[in-house]
Amino acid sequence: MKKFFFLVLMIFVGEWLPAQTNPERFVAFLKDKNNNPYSISNPSAFLSERALARRARYSIAIDAYDLPVTPDYITQVRGTGAEVINTSRWLNTITFATSDPIVLDVVRALSFVDSVSAVFPKKSASIQPGSGVQATPGIPPYSIQRIDGAVPVAPLKSGNVLDYGLAANQTTMVNLQELHNAGYTGDGMLIAVLDAGFANANQISVFDTLWLTNRIMGWRDISEPGNDIFASTMHSHGTSVLSLMGGNMPGQLVGTAPHATYFLIRTEEGPTESLVEEYNWAAGAELADSIGADVINSSLGYTTFDNPLFNHSYSDLDGKTTPVSIAAGRAASRGMLVVNSAGNEGGGSWQYVGAPADGPQVFTIGAVDFSGQYANFSSTGPTFDGRIKPDITAQGSGAAVAFATGDIGFGSGTSFSSPLIAGAMACLWQTSPSHSPGEVKDAVRFTASKADNPDNYYGYGIPDFLQAQLSIGLGETTVENPSLRLAPNPFVSFPSVLISGAPDQPFYISVFDMNGSCVFRSGKVVLFGNGVFSVREFNQLPSGIYMVLVEGSGTRQFVKAVKL
Repeated sequence: MKKFFFLVLMIFVGEWLPAQTNPERFVAFLKDKNNNPYSISNPSAFLSERALARRARYSIAIDAYDLPVTPDYITQVRGTGAEVINTSRWLNTITFATSDPIVLDVVRALSFVDSVSAVFPKKSASIQPGSGVQATPGIPPYSIQRIDGAVPVAPLKSGNVLDYGLAANQTTMVNLQELHNAGYTGDGMLIAVLDAGFANANQISVFDTLWLTNRIMGWRDISEPGNDIFASTMHSHGTSVLSLMGGNMPGQLVGTAPHATYFLIRTEEGPTESLVEEYNWAAGAELADSIGADVINSSLGYTTFDNPLFNHSYSDLDGKTTPVSIAAGRAASRGMLVVNSAGNEGGGSWQYVGAPADGPQVFTIGAVDFSGQYANFSSTGPTFDGRIKPDITAQGSGAAVAFATGDIGFGSGTSFSSPLIAGAMACLWQTSPSHSPGEVKDAVRFTASKADNPDNYYGYGIPDFLQAQLSIGLGETTVENPSLRLAPNPFVSFPSVLISGAPDQPFYISVFDMNGSCVFRSGKVVLFGNGVFSVREFNQLPSGIYMVLVEGSGTRQFVKAVKL
């Protein structure tokens, strides 16, 4: 079975795309990038300023993989009468369509073409659209689970600045509310969403904030260029996925990165299951790289297809064999954080994660239920070469999502745990943007619930994003910031916070215990004169080590506090 449109379903919503009339699709593998007008010495000709800034931030060199496919090669393929669908600079391929065998022979004969492979064969009578979709037995493929009223809702913790509504449990399970409370909601972070379609995402009110504040940077259909990815006939899988990150309906559903910016990319081929989608995925990830995306969310995966000739085997899942896993590795090596669903085959015959979830640099997300227990549909590791997968888990069973109708309800699948984490990672990275993607991933892994004994069901466990934040350097501080100290320290009753160089400035003061829990947060504090604030709340706290965070007026600083 093939792609994990990682949803388990209860009420089937008819969202099939219209019957496809496309001719057969092929991939031309090119020998080189000769006669290319682009040069790695002038990357601004093919990479955005934001993309180049990301490379510079993490000291990532521009190399030959970054060069676009030679434009003249594209022109010559198009000149044969073939329809060019997309290209991949990382794989050095051209995806094209033709139903004419003569055209196909002409493309094969081009001097720069190494080989041509079919990736979207015409269906035989024995191959039904969507028959290769990995799904729970008895559940229709391409459908959305609605479990309205069947999932308990956690009470909202007092003091949170966001009213998560039905999303409270999935958010607080990973302790993300503490980052949100500190103002880290994804602002300035760019998330690319690779998916199957975003039906009505330009109309339903859960995304009003994104549109009104220009946080939808753009969108593109890679698989069928020029299509309207928001059309009601499109699949709504991406709509639900986006809601877990960018949704913002206080009291009903607030996503994990409500103030991030998004670019929406359709890479899927509707109800068919074909190898071409892996090349579409590569082209979509390259677009994400070019625009300067920080995070990719991909609730997609590939194992088997409508035509069994193209099926992957478990031995292919080593992170370096399938086209999509190769592309995902190159995306990660460009400084993006690639977050991918583990899959929904935990209870099926396949069982294991698919591609690109097998990638060593891909952050693979499994699913747990409302109480944090392993969801039995969640695909497991290890990869063929023995690596632990998934990396971590989050709530994917009974997760709160929005549907294309605008309704808010519950759904299940690792399609939902992945965007939940992708948004959370954007917020974490926002706190410390100088840290590399690898450092951010490690901070989450090594502070998660099973960091000491990871396995192939939970991975490193359920993350704690506040602890992860503390572990990667306690945020960013600039040289111009006021200096911070506590006195006395150590102390018996309570200390005073002393901030020099910032009279008459407003600050917020928070205290965290060593489990990462916020045990005190002040309201707005205006420090006059010598900038002293007594944290009397320490009187009620037991002896131990604490971290005091001071935020405001351009500063974010921590200091260790020791109560005797």
